[in-house]
Amino acid sequence: MNMRRLVVFLAAAVAAGGAVLLARGLLGGGTTKADARPTPAPIAISSVLVAASSLQPGQPLTGAQVRWQKWPTSSVDPGFIQQSAALTAEAAVAGTYARSPIAAGEPITYAKIVKSDAGGFMAATLQPGMRAVSIPVSIASVAGGFILPNNRVDVILTAISNDTPKRVNARIVLADVRVLAIDQSANDKGEKSVSDIKTATLELTPDQVRTLTRAEATGPLSLALRALGDYGAASNPAQVAGRSPGDSDTGDVSIIRYGVARSGGGGN
Repeated sequence: MNMRRLVVFLAAAVAAGGAVLLARGLLGGGTTKADARPTPAPIAISSVLVAASSLQPGQPLTGAQVRWQKWPTSSVDPGFIQQSAALTAEAAVAGTYARSPIAAGEPITYAKIVKSDAGGFMAATLQPGMRAVSIPVSIASVAGGFILPNNRVDVILTAISNDTPKRVNARIVLADVRVLAIDQSANDKGEKSVSDIKTATLELTPDQVRTLTRAEATGPLSLALRALGDYGAASNPAQVAGRSPGDSDTGDVSIIRYGVARSGGGGN
């Protein structure tokens, strides 16, 4: 191959290469230039206390009903309860009650709970539609001081006539009602001295409030403690008293005078 042919061949190769590059450029070929993007800053995360299940007003809170949940720090409200090394879920809700409904997964806020020693506590513990009514009691009328808040009781009316001989009528006027407080104590630890007991606060419906008010004007009232398994077992006072619905509701008792037993007449 002579020099002239070699030069022609090299010129043709260069022209062909240039034509290929020009065609790729016109057709959009080649490697796209990558734009450098900054790495996004990490999102700050906090842990806040949320409800593990739905909570209703008046419901006492325990550690099992709440949990810690990861939450963007920028969205944490000042009212949220945040996790810290010195605060456990149990300690955060100890002695508190739900003031308003709290949905499962909703953050617990200080506005939605109330402590047992705070103002407005009693209203928060009442079930919707219920009323809190206090009655005077003695140590004997509250089972010697063993009736505590959140127990269920029957309310017994004792009426004594002025007849000779006197007749005594004792009957249950309200059955299976909840005790909200003994005096001003609403916890169930029994820390109050029984010698100081003067009032009991009950949770009643409006109709029960009227019944209790009438009964209180008739005679002294006492409370009978119900067993845990009896809660809600009977709403009929006759059944609670161990009588059949068809039996007499006079509640008479026998009065013994000078060794002679007399049957009390009675009725209201």
